[in-house]
Amino acid sequence: MELRLRPPASPASSSTRGTVVSPTLRRRSCSLPQIQKQLAGGSISVSRRGAAARSPCSTLMAAAYNTGTADLVDFNWDTLGFQPVPTDFMYIMSCSSDGVFTNGELVPYGPIQLSPAAGVLNYGQGLLEGLRAHRKEDGSVILFRPEENALRMRIGADRLCMPAPSVEQFLSGVKQTVLANKRWVPPTGKGSLYIRPLLIGSGAILGVAPAPQYTFVVYVCPVGHYFKDGLSPISLLTEEQYHRAAPGGTGDIKTIGNYATVVSAQKRAKDKGHSDVLYLDPVHKKFVEEVSSCNIFMVKDNVIITPLLTGTILPGITRRSIIEIAGNLGFQVEERLIEIDELLDADEVFCTGTAVVLSPVGCIVYHGRRVEYGNGKVGAVSQQLYSALTAIQKGLAEDSMGWSVQLS
Repeated sequence: MELRLRPPASPASSSTRGTVVSPTLRRRSCSLPQIQKQLAGGSISVSRRGAAARSPCSTLMAAAYNTGTADLVDFNWDTLGFQPVPTDFMYIMSCSSDGVFTNGELVPYGPIQLSPAAGVLNYGQGLLEGLRAHRKEDGSVILFRPEENALRMRIGADRLCMPAPSVEQFLSGVKQTVLANKRWVPPTGKGSLYIRPLLIGSGAILGVAPAPQYTFVVYVCPVGHYFKDGLSPISLLTEEQYHRAAPGGTGDIKTIGNYATVVSAQKRAKDKGHSDVLYLDPVHKKFVEEVSSCNIFMVKDNVIITPLLTGTILPGITRRSIIEIAGNLGFQVEERLIEIDELLDADEVFCTGTAVVLSPVGCIVYHGRRVEYGNGKVGAVSQQLYSALTAIQKGLAEDSMGWSVQLS
């Protein structure tokens, strides 16, 4: 397996064939317990200049904390959007042909080098996940339903003939990465830490077949709103030429290829002033499916309706959470087929997803017809659900569902 991770501006890594992580990087890598122990025990003394450290882990942590304080990086949080921001550490764990993942570790955030014959590069054998960490008012950090992401990755891995980390391994990697980058978790009300786990076929393969080795990576990035206008209603253009997924395909798993196919239509929509694209089913071309990167809901006469999962729609974790929250709030919730004409006649429409959270829809264009909702304002039901969801995610309300995972 030819996978090496090279931290920026470090000495050249060893090119020995078969290594997973370069020897230089292995000497500098460290586990979360080591980091926590050194921080708690005072063996890491970090000054504003990042000086003083007596071990490889200490050196890494000192470098990580050379700006701001050990609690929060010196960063203009008001400028956060949804773009990459390099952080301090990422997590990597690999498996060989036996399909068993072992020896996960934290390493400095940096580029990944792969063989040009890697399965993920040639045949798209890869999955991604997305979840968030929030900083509570007391400074501690919480995750929202991370075990659901772990389970969904395992389902996707089975479909793509890939071994996957266990739920416990997935959670461990996520927790270690978040805590190692805790200073990058935005202050309460300023955003969140977006967590991106990846599972890729990293081994070299020439013919169409499962890769011989796989790598699990977790990196994080502080983010603000997905759409530039925040909670302001978005505009959707209904796609009439392309389809996101087909029956019997991979629309219901989070494979990387699903997102590459929506970029062209999304770009055309944005060029016309819209926020994103609404997709219809590929068979009848009249049933609503989802938006490029999120699920969709409608409200009619106080009934909340979302498309039925038929194998072409991603089973979103936020989607499921909204369904459960709405039921607890006393709403009638229906999962069923929705024709586009019914959606256009809705009282409210909103999208859900880890990235978008809950985003109200202010306008949908279909066959040149423009339909507006709520006079440019957030609908009452959308606002109620958004407030209930984010209060749990941010630790502002009691989590009677048991969804939150406290990290520190």
